[in-house]
Amino acid sequence: MATTKLIETHGQGAEICHGSDICKSKIKKVLEEFSFPKGLLPLDDIEEFGFNRNTGFVWLKMKKKKEHKFKSIGQTTIYNAEITCFLEKCHMSKVTGVKGKELMIPVAVYDILVGAPAADMVKFTSAVGLSRAHPISAFELEDAESGTK
Repeated sequence: MATTKLIETHGQGAEICHGSDICKSKIKKVLEEFSFPKGLLPLDDIEEFGFNRNTGFVWLKMKKKKEHKFKSIGQTTIYNAEITCFLEKCHMSKVTGVKGKELMIPVAVYDILVGAPAADMVKFTSAVGLSRAHPISAFELEDAESGTK
């Protein structure tokens, strides 16, 4: 599998943590550090999170894939059990394992850019260039049980 090869290649020298609680905490810190909304990856049952600061490579492994609906924008996102990307300030590139549903059809997300087309927006682009922008506020951290931000 291609993601396994990427993880092997970029795993050396990476910060790696295991266990859902510590991984969720680390993901939130990394997202915040790179100017992403902390609720962008609302994931559960995370088994492993890794981040190679030298290459910007990030990966996470969950027990199973997850489907999440961002209620304020009515957008459903599918997160595979393995997700990878390259991370830099306000930009995730070469994303794997994330799909947005458009007209009931899953479309793979390849690129995520914060601050485009406006400072308060997040732009999602597919590998073929289709894109959709949503307000950053749609990805604020929510309490999954109460639905509060």
